[in-house]
Amino acid sequence: MDTFPYLAQSAFPLVWILVPAVGAFVRTRHAPSPQQALETWQRWWAIGAFGCGSLWMTVAFLAFPDVMATAIGFDRTPFMFEIAFANLGLAVMGFRAASASARERITIGLGGGMFLWGALAGHVYQWFANGDHAPGNTGGVLVNDLLIPAVMIILAVRSRRPAATPRPAAEIAA
Repeated sequence: MDTFPYLAQSAFPLVWILVPAVGAFVRTRHAPSPQQALETWQRWWAIGAFGCGSLWMTVAFLAFPDVMATAIGFDRTPFMFEIAFANLGLAVMGFRAASASARERITIGLGGGMFLWGALAGHVYQWFANGDHAPGNTGGVLVNDLLIPAVMIILAVRSRRPAATPRPAAEIAA
């Protein structure tokens, strides 16, 4: 196994976490309020991590099924077509989350989590039960499957909390 190509293939999925995180960080450095910064983070995460990441997986599984089969350590099967469209559903939900309410974002995160956390469990099972160390099975995909829905949910839950408002001095004294 050639180490650099393996590491590059294994780490590539992290692009879908790093780009939105860096973009949101840059955009919120001078945000006028914590609420606006949180909203910006949610939109970057929804579009970049959830939407674009899932759309990329859709395209990859449809356009390059042999490459994807090799990347995940399996033979090409018709099931890969189903995975492509499951990812398309995630992409649509991610793009929708960009303009959704906090409650909808929580639901989108939970819905995406059911698929991605199940995929994570499958990757880990294949890793330990069958020794599948293919870069698309044990690399950055594990981080993505865990964090993309989890961060969506955490950000949405945080945005539901009311902003801390200072209490009037008369109320404190009483």
